[in-house]
Amino acid sequence: AAKEYMDSGKLVPDEVIIGVVSDRLSEEDCKEKGWLLDGFPRTPAQADALADAGVSADCFLFLNVPDEILVERVVGRRTDPDTGKIYHMTFSPPEDEDVKARLVQRSDDTEEKVKVRLEQFHANVDAVKGSYTDISVEIDGSAKPDKVASAIDVAISSKVPN
Repeated sequence: AAKEYMDSGKLVPDEVIIGVVSDRLSEEDCKEKGWLLDGFPRTPAQADALADAGVSADCFLFLNVPDEILVERVVGRRTDPDTGKIYHMTFSPPEDEDVKARLVQRSDDTEEKVKVRLEQFHANVDAVKGSYTDISVEIDGSAKPDKVASAIDVAISSKVPN
């Protein structure tokens, strides 16, 4: 159901996306090994619906990154349609010219569209974070990748039971 909305360029309604996420998290591998949601929930309604569905997280990570850095990261992102590998034209460009020539940019990875997404994010972030204050950890997402990864590892280790 979500695919039809996405294919037509529309936002997936909360009730559809909550159903998809809840169904997936109820599968055996998620119960046994755990799970990670990236960029979800995005709205207070989604956070409330997750709670109402009995979905609870052990840790809520918030990566603090200034908007201008996010815009730069997103606008420079490219995907190799043959391999699915993601490159960044400034930070991790492909070395092979043939690969470089076939890279594609997502239609929503333009500066204008990223800024619209950031406006939506800023309108909802405090309310979403408010749903997870007791398990929330803020991390400097503008640091070098190895430092961010290390901070994430420490945060998860401090919140997730062994």
